[in-house]
Amino acid sequence: MKNMIKLLLLLTLAGFFTLACVTAPTDQGQTNAAPKDPNRVIKIGFAMATVREERWKRDHDLFKKRCDELKGQVECLITVADNRSDRQANDVENLLTKGVDVLVIAPQDATQAASMVQKAKAQNVPVISYDRLINSDIIDLYVSHQVPLIGKMQAEYALKNAPNGNYIMVYGASTDNNAMILRKSQNDVLKAAIDSQAIKIVAQNHATDWKPEEALKITENALTQNKNEVVAVIASNDGTAGGAIQALAAQGLTGKVIVTGQDAEIVALQRIAAGTQTMTIYKPIQPLAYGAVELAIKLAKGETIEAKDKIKSDSMTKEAPAILYEPIVVDKNNLMDTVIKDGWATYEEVYKNVPEAQRPKQ
Repeated sequence: MKNMIKLLLLLTLAGFFTLACVTAPTDQGQTNAAPKDPNRVIKIGFAMATVREERWKRDHDLFKKRCDELKGQVECLITVADNRSDRQANDVENLLTKGVDVLVIAPQDATQAASMVQKAKAQNVPVISYDRLINSDIIDLYVSHQVPLIGKMQAEYALKNAPNGNYIMVYGASTDNNAMILRKSQNDVLKAAIDSQAIKIVAQNHATDWKPEEALKITENALTQNKNEVVAVIASNDGTAGGAIQALAAQGLTGKVIVTGQDAEIVALQRIAAGTQTMTIYKPIQPLAYGAVELAIKLAKGETIEAKDKIKSDSMTKEAPAILYEPIVVDKNNLMDTVIKDGWATYEEVYKNVPEAQRPKQ
């Protein structure tokens, strides 16, 4: 099964068999630049869009933890833009003013962030696009999970468990490339079932900034317009899943409608254990956050990075080298063997709302 998933991913992301070697820019383009001390403390700037969602708080904390573990080798400056593109642009300006050696950006707006990349590159500062892909042809590296595979997993799960009926599609923010990639891969999977009229998409909308309240409105409207006759809600993350579930609960439909998610947030895992959310996608954050720090150090030192993957958005003219980590489907049947076994969440946290007599044995 694992080999099949890998094969499908290779078919989804073109060019995977071409090994890309990434090397940071040198100071040769700066006529007055003095050679940098190879033993200096590397200064890493991490410009985050948000930490409102649980998963982004984990990214923040794990990135910082790895930096603290490497104290004496690196200094990390982390900013959070609170979902504001203008604030993130100012954050990047300030990080560059403070002389960061490398910049890591988790963009609020994939297109607007391209200008931030240009400013960094103008100062010979390499840029890593973190988790969310920036619409820029000059990023040095993209570090994320296998986003197309995530959308594919969500849609396949829904289709397997609800092969006939009305579907609601709740996409993420339209300013986020990941939301657009998820949308495409979800719809690619569903196309045959739509064409055969086995399923019907009765509503499909983007939730601004991935807000649960936006997902709530989308789902409420769709339920009203279709007299509650819905078999599945493909929500692109756990936050939007939560909003959809709130709408379903008001109509007495929780546990009766397939609801997908992503990020394995604690509240989502609790909903899965209780039967109100059907599945989520678990993306181990530690390898991603730790990897980003370590890759940033290599770029700052001008070391070569072998990136086996490539990715490209519709707004980019060429593929970017990428390092992509593998996601995992989590539902009620494998909570114990995935998120609990890995220490992502505790048994007590996950089964908090489940009567003891109904919990699986530890």
